[in-house]
Amino acid sequence: MKKCYTANTDQSLNKRYVVVSYTLFTLKYMLVVCISLSYCFYSTQVICQEAILHISNGATDKEYCLVYNSLWTNLSLSLSAATAYPLVNLSSRLLCSSAGVSPAIVRGKAVVVMRGGCNFSQKAEIAQDLGAAALIVASTKPMSPPGANVTEYEKVQIPLALMRYMDFLDAQNVFGEEMQVRLYAPAVPVFDASIVVMLLIGVVTVALGGYWSGACERERLRASRGGGGRGGEEKSDSGDLALYSPLKVVIFVGLMCLMLVLMYFFYKYLVYVIIAIFCLASATALFSCLDALLDLAKCSPMRVLLKKMKKINLVLYFIGRWIWILQDLLGVAFCLNFLKTISLSNFKICVILLSLLLLYDVFFVFITPLFMPNGESIMVQVALGPDAAGEKGNTVEVPAEPSTPYEKLPVVMRVPRFSAWTQNLCGMQFSILGYGDIIVPGLLVAYCSRFDVWVNSPKKIYLFCCCIAYLCGMVLTFAVMLVTKMGQPALLYLVPFTLLGSALLAWRRGEMRQFWNGTTYEVRGQDTFP
Repeated sequence: MKKCYTANTDQSLNKRYVVVSYTLFTLKYMLVVCISLSYCFYSTQVICQEAILHISNGATDKEYCLVYNSLWTNLSLSLSAATAYPLVNLSSRLLCSSAGVSPAIVRGKAVVVMRGGCNFSQKAEIAQDLGAAALIVASTKPMSPPGANVTEYEKVQIPLALMRYMDFLDAQNVFGEEMQVRLYAPAVPVFDASIVVMLLIGVVTVALGGYWSGACERERLRASRGGGGRGGEEKSDSGDLALYSPLKVVIFVGLMCLMLVLMYFFYKYLVYVIIAIFCLASATALFSCLDALLDLAKCSPMRVLLKKMKKINLVLYFIGRWIWILQDLLGVAFCLNFLKTISLSNFKICVILLSLLLLYDVFFVFITPLFMPNGESIMVQVALGPDAAGEKGNTVEVPAEPSTPYEKLPVVMRVPRFSAWTQNLCGMQFSILGYGDIIVPGLLVAYCSRFDVWVNSPKKIYLFCCCIAYLCGMVLTFAVMLVTKMGQPALLYLVPFTLLGSALLAWRRGEMRQFWNGTTYEVRGQDTFP
C-alpha cells in the first residue's frame, strides 16, 4: 500500500502541496496531544458493585441497571437463582419513617422509594421492620454503592440497591403497576474478547504503517536516483517531516507534558478543540489512505468521489460521535498516515524519543498520584474524562442519565467489553488503547522498514522483527493488566521490547553502526518547511 509523490505536473504538485501543508499543520498539533495519551487502559473490574434488575409481568421482560454494596448485600449470580418479588411503588415517599405505610402492603415484597431525606441504612432498617423483602432506592443523582458503618451492615439483612429514577419511570410505562422483579449480579469474566480485538488493531496498524513508510522511502529513492537533483525538491513537495535533532525531540516531549497538564486542568474546554483537530486530521488521513488504496488498484476515476467522501466524513463524525467503530476507523487511518508522514532519521533519535516518552508515561501514570490532592493519575483522568469515576478504581459511580456529561477525547481506540453485560447496562464499558501506544513504537517500526530499503533487505527482516517485538510487548501489557486488574502504561513494555529487539538484530547482522547513524537523506529539504 503506497501513494508516493514522484514526477508530476506543476499544477498537480501545487494541489498536493496545499493538501500536505494543511495536513502538516494539523498533525504538528495533534502529535502533541495524541502521543500524550499513550495509556493502555482496560476498564477496571469492580466485582459485585453493579447488578441487574429484571422486571417481568408475565408477557414482557426488561432489565435495568442497579448499583449496590457487596459488603452489605449478597445477590444471586444468575437470574434463575434469584428470588422473584412483587414490586410496590412507594416512590412518592422517602421512607425516613414508617408513618403512613401499612406493613401489609410491603410484607414479602420489593419496595421502591426515593433517595434523600435520610441515609440508606435508615431507609433499609425501616423497610426491614415493615417486612419488605428488598429495598430499591430511585435516584435522580449519580449513583455510588451505598455505604454505612460496620454495625449498620450487621443490622440490615434485606437486599438494598439503587436504580435511576428515569429507569423506574420507563418501567412504569412498560409494565404499569403489576411488576415482578429479580435482583442478581452476574460475575464478570477476567478475560474479555475485546482484548484480542484491541491487540489485532494495534499490531496490524503498526505493521501496515511501517510497510507504507518503507514503500514510500523506496519510491523516493528511485525518484532521487532517476531525477538527479530532484530528490530534495520531491521530498519537500511530499510533505514528510523528520525528527533529526535531539534538542527538538526534548522540546517536543516538553510540549507534550505541558499539553497534558493543560488538558487536566481545562478538560471541559480543550476537549472540543481536540475533537475539531481530530476531525480535520483524521479526514485528511482517511483521504490519504483511500487514495493510496485506489492508486494501488489503479482506480483513478474514483478520486472525485474520494474528495466528496472527505467532506462527508467530517459530518459523519459529528452525527455519530458515539459510534466506536467509526472512531476506530478514523483512528487507524490517522495512525497510518502519521507513520507514513513523520519519520525518525536514525536509531539514536529513536532511542532518545522512546526513552523520554517511556519516562513521561511512567511519571504521569504512577508518580502523579503520589502528590495530586485526590490521589488520581493525570494520565488516567485525561484519557478517560472527568466523569469516568467508575472506571478508575474500586468504586462505581453511575450517572443519573445514561448520557455522559463530558465529551470523550477521540484519541483512543475503543472496543466495548463484550462480556460485561451488567456494566454495559449501567453505561457502556470499553477497553481503550491510546494512539500513542501505536504511534510511538510505530515510529521505530517505520524506521526499521526504511532501513530495510536502505540496506536492500529482501525479506524485510527489520520490519518483521520489530513487529514481532511490538506484539510481544502488547501481549505482556495485557497479561500484566489482567493479573493486576489495573490499566497499564503500555510504553513501559513496548519501548524495551522494540528497542532491544531491533538493536539486537542490527548487532547480530553486523549493521549496528549504520543502523545507529541512519542516513542524511531524511533531513534534506527540512529548512523549507514552515
